[in-house]
Amino acid sequence: MKAARFHGPKDIRIEDIPEPQLRPGAVAIDVAWCGICGTDLHEYLEGPIFIPPQGHPHPLTHEAEPVTMGHEFSGTVTAVGAGVTGLVVGEHVVVEPYFVCGECAQCQAGQYHLCAKMGFIGLAGGGGGLSEKIVVDRRWVHPVGSIPLDEAALIEPLAVGQHAFVRSGAQAGDVALVTGAGPIGLLLAAVLKAQGLTVIISEVTEARKDKARATGVADHVIDPGQEDLLARVRELTSGNGADVGFECTSVNAALDQLFDAVRPSGVIVNVSIWGQPARIDMQKLVLKEIDLRGTIAYVRDHPAAIKLVQDGKVDLKPFITARIGLADLVEDGLGTLINHKDTAVKILVHP
Repeated sequence: MKAARFHGPKDIRIEDIPEPQLRPGAVAIDVAWCGICGTDLHEYLEGPIFIPPQGHPHPLTHEAEPVTMGHEFSGTVTAVGAGVTGLVVGEHVVVEPYFVCGECAQCQAGQYHLCAKMGFIGLAGGGGGLSEKIVVDRRWVHPVGSIPLDEAALIEPLAVGQHAFVRSGAQAGDVALVTGAGPIGLLLAAVLKAQGLTVIISEVTEARKDKARATGVADHVIDPGQEDLLARVRELTSGNGADVGFECTSVNAALDQLFDAVRPSGVIVNVSIWGQPARIDMQKLVLKEIDLRGTIAYVRDHPAAIKLVQDGKVDLKPFITARIGLADLVEDGLGTLINHKDTAVKILVHP
């Protein structure tokens, strides 16, 4: 079968590899669509990062580069292994793309997303969504019912937004400020709107501002390069500031603005992955008693994300900006995200 394999920085090859074999407790899936994630782009440009390098195999998969990529994917069940229940052949599904040990303190406490050995399918080995077929342990496979398979490929990043919302402790009626209208910022905003929050998005690029407005995920879109963000947030919140802020840019200036824009005793959730250390004004954190929280991926969040779509509270169609074949992954997929990233939200690949 065909698969996109990472061999090194700027070296992803479409190769013929053996089809994965079904095993007890696992599910065979024909991949329908796989989204290109920002993590995939970082791996292509700067990797290996999460991908285990040669000579240092992942402790759970025992694989090192080259590995098959892709972790945001949907597909159709083609076979179920011995002992599998709750799924039938022909069912449409998405995958929560984890490898966890099940033995460390975090796993034993139910916080498997913090597993000491955690890895992601499509990065740490075990196959990936940028291939024709994959075999995945049953626990990670979630049925999506009648959600179209192209839209279902966005459930994984939507679950990232759902988990960030849960981490924030925000409630309906709160005001949220989201810095950055990239794919995660937009899908997080969609979750916040669905949960009854008022959403303010801070964004500087025209295309992303337009997408935030067109999709209806923001009540207010503010360009901090053209307006005084702090003044506008205070104006919109009767001088109080936002109840919660979400950092989705990995840009220090945006993080600084959140410390100014959230109210005293407010919450800031860092959603973005940083490639360098961030600077934090500890005096503002202390004097305003701000609660700064991290969030990584998801833990038991896929069912809630799926339900938001099934209930019509989140419409994923507008976030799909291109559909391409596997052969066009590097030129039309990664190339677009490198050279024209402001025009693309989610590029889907059909293996």
